[in-house]
Amino acid sequence: MKFDMVVIGGGLVGASLVTALKASGLKTALIESREPLPLPEDESWDSRVYAISPGSIGFLHDHAIWQRMDASRVAPVYDMAVFGDDSSSHIQFSAYEAGMAELACIVENRQLQTAVWTALQSQNGSPEIFCPAQCAAITWHASHAEIRLEDGRQLDTALVVGADGVNSWVRQQANIAVSRHPYQQNGVVANFSTGLPHRNVAHQWFRRDGVLALLPLPGSRISMVWSTDDAHAAELRALSDEQLCRHVEEAASHTFSELRLITPPAGFPLNFVHVSSLVKPRLVLVGDAAHGIHPLAGQGVNLGLRDVRKLAEILNDRGLQADVGDFTLLRRYECARKEDILAMELVTDGLQKLFINPDPTLARLRNLGLEITNRLPLIKNQLMQHALS
Repeated sequence: MKFDMVVIGGGLVGASLVTALKASGLKTALIESREPLPLPEDESWDSRVYAISPGSIGFLHDHAIWQRMDASRVAPVYDMAVFGDDSSSHIQFSAYEAGMAELACIVENRQLQTAVWTALQSQNGSPEIFCPAQCAAITWHASHAEIRLEDGRQLDTALVVGADGVNSWVRQQANIAVSRHPYQQNGVVANFSTGLPHRNVAHQWFRRDGVLALLPLPGSRISMVWSTDDAHAAELRALSDEQLCRHVEEAASHTFSELRLITPPAGFPLNFVHVSSLVKPRLVLVGDAAHGIHPLAGQGVNLGLRDVRKLAEILNDRGLQADVGDFTLLRRYECARKEDILAMELVTDGLQKLFINPDPTLARLRNLGLEITNRLPLIKNQLMQHALS
């Protein structure tokens, strides 16, 4: 079986890339190890949510993905309030001031995954989907790559796209070096109903015990992401429902009251991952396979979608270049993406280290920095414009 491009990993990033190339004339395939789960036929909520930027929304809309979402389960963010750990310093962002309809939209992971796969499977002819299927080996050649599946089938392709997550098997097979360190933290997630309206404002607190974010969901509901050290994360998950609600209320300075847990808390480990190269001959990495950042900025999924937007743009506009695995073509993608990725890595990793440092001098400086930034519209607008892209 011969293809122009084979994407390994059918998550949000990999599936949206294949969807974005439907008009490219390329023969594409997607390999995914697990079949996507159907949406539950109840009123439950997914505790894993994304803050999707306007730029990402525009991309998803252009490829008939966003409009497949259930609008009643999407919450726009009109304002964001970020607080330091001294109970007084803060910075505020406003969609109105930025001249935007919203700063982001909060969506459930499973809703967006379903929308992407529905758009993917609605395409006629291409792509060919191998799911469930597990890769066994990749053999690299000058003119193509051979992918062998565990069931013995073989796919020949001009280009392999690794979209298989932070522990990327594809990246390992290509021997791409990785700089990695665990944050010794977990992201604890849960959803709550609240007695006070959130007014579509996202809140974030940089605390001594981690970063607490409360994001608006439709109705009187909020979604929590608490990035905290492993021990504290275990304590949070061990609390009773009532204890967790009161604990979150207190940590959020009683911004919300009468919290009631509607999804049980879950946790996932946080790691920093920097890859030495985004491309090799016949290979390109996208999404979490290409980078892993701290979730304090809520930009992980948007960073991956920006990878997809740029790669799809380059492949769609390749002109007379028939070989989509041509290294010169792939280098254009790497050069276009390295600055954005490095900037996000430095900002998120730097902020994480800055706010967990107990030094009192650093504490005063970081909180002063929030206040100064809040009073400088030019800097605030520059921060917002990057986050909105």
